[in-house]
Amino acid sequence: MNSYYIGVDVGTGSVRAGLVDHAGHVVDAAVHDISRLSPAPGQYVQSSQEVWAAVCYTVRKVIKNAGVARENIRGIGFDATCSLVVVGADDEVLAVGDDPGYDIIMWMDHRAEKEAEHINRTKNTVLDYVGGKVSLEMELPKLLWLKNNKPAVWHKAKKYFDLPDWLVYRATQVDCRSLCSTVCKWNYRVEKDGTVTGWDKEFFLSVGLGELADKDWEAVGHTVEEPGKAVGTGVTTKAATELGLVTGTAVSTSLIDAHAGALGMLACNHPGSEDVVGRLGLVSGTSTCHMLLSKEPVFVPGVWGPFWSAVLPGMWLMEGGQSCTGGLIDHVLHNHVAFKQLEEEAAESGESVYKVLE
Repeated sequence: MNSYYIGVDVGTGSVRAGLVDHAGHVVDAAVHDISRLSPAPGQYVQSSQEVWAAVCYTVRKVIKNAGVARENIRGIGFDATCSLVVVGADDEVLAVGDDPGYDIIMWMDHRAEKEAEHINRTKNTVLDYVGGKVSLEMELPKLLWLKNNKPAVWHKAKKYFDLPDWLVYRATQVDCRSLCSTVCKWNYRVEKDGTVTGWDKEFFLSVGLGELADKDWEAVGHTVEEPGKAVGTGVTTKAATELGLVTGTAVSTSLIDAHAGALGMLACNHPGSEDVVGRLGLVSGTSTCHMLLSKEPVFVPGVWGPFWSAVLPGMWLMEGGQSCTGGLIDHVLHNHVAFKQLEEEAAESGESVYKVLE
């Protein structure tokens, strides 16, 4: 009996699912667009419910297209943009602004500039692991912005997730965070010798987020695992029905989308870690991320990292990049005189505009 696996990639503008066989061959792939709103300059929000619906659509589509029995699908994994999902009691959807249902502050949202500056003024040593300064695109500045500007949402919220971790939670109902997201975007602390010290209460108190330590860090996750580890007992019955899978199908701890790309680029077909060290991977999407792995921590001002075990266990990741490279291409396409014709051709063929261009 053949075994198959599904990988789900949630990007800025679309969700993609790929069905892979036991030998690593891509059997089928599907894509579904997702929307975003910009309620104010520099602000971008999405709906977790729309994202999940697109995930279910693409997963079901690849299974149907390939004609594979769902019983033969052994596992599913998720990656996504490092966007912030706000969740209320009993998994209530909490809008982060005036638009109902839009409960995600996207990675590209720049509303938290003042909050990032406030955090950076602490000069805490944990900032050494993000190039010396936290970015306003990371999660702590966004959390502080919510506290300062949306107190009603802040008081109703029970959990805050990175989008990749929320997808795992939605599929399993197990609150298991990935070391990838927490180390890279949440200032989860790992020392130079690889000792995981975790959430730093003094740091959170110093920036004004001390209440997140309540109930053993319940709001941001007290269980953090390396990427790829099996989560709980797998897909719940509810999620299995939505996805078209069997209850209990294995689910792995998540990755950030660019980091999943780095794993695919740097770690394929390697007999040992020496083959991944020193190889630079460029992962292109809305932005372009430059990923480099090392056996030892390397600190470079302005370069994010070093991040422990964010891609491969025991390896340190450094990350740079160029913002909005793909976004600029999108801007050119959408403003081109022939874009309407391109959209019509894409609609007729049932493909994306990018597939038509290819």
